[in-house]
Amino acid sequence: MSAASTEQLLRSIGKQKGPAPVHLWNPPYCGEIDIRIAADGRWYHEGTVITRLPMVQLFSSILRRDADGHYYLVTPAERVRIKVDDCPFVAQLLDVEGVGPDQQLRFTLNTGEQLLAGADNALSAGYDDNGVPHPTLHVRHGLCALISRSVFYQLIEMAELKPLSDDEKKDIKNNGKANKLVLLSAGTSFDFGAIQEGQ
Repeated sequence: MSAASTEQLLRSIGKQKGPAPVHLWNPPYCGEIDIRIAADGRWYHEGTVITRLPMVQLFSSILRRDADGHYYLVTPAERVRIKVDDCPFVAQLLDVEGVGPDQQLRFTLNTGEQLLAGADNALSAGYDDNGVPHPTLHVRHGLCALISRSVFYQLIEMAELKPLSDDEKKDIKNNGKANKLVLLSAGTSFDFGAIQEGQ
């Protein structure tokens, strides 16, 4: 199947402002388009980086991840597949508002979009296949943002150290660790990984 043209796609999007309700649309699959999102969050079209932020914002507003694990740009009329090397977004900045139970963690993505970590935008401290931390922030409908290294270090510095429960200590992934890092934002507590005693 031939790839859809970028021009046709842009015409279909129109002047979309903010995230589109792509989870409600079920258009036909129209092939793959030569667009790739690199691990650092940069978008490429036919091998050339897209430098215009408004265009990146426009494309990201219609991005969807389907049950097959692939990423698509979706309009009411068509659905085209793109390549994503890691997460489609990167959380580049962190603003902390309030203290204690009133603390709120507000992230700015590489697209300029701002998200408040909470029940709808969960933080996760995962690891990649090499055991390297791979922290993410849920953006919407299965799309995640990779938390940049500098922001990750900020989160580690502010996290509260709490003892693991007996059940958590038995979890093989914790490997004998005794404590965990916990972050609070918008009334939601996030487990940000277990650590060894004295770390």
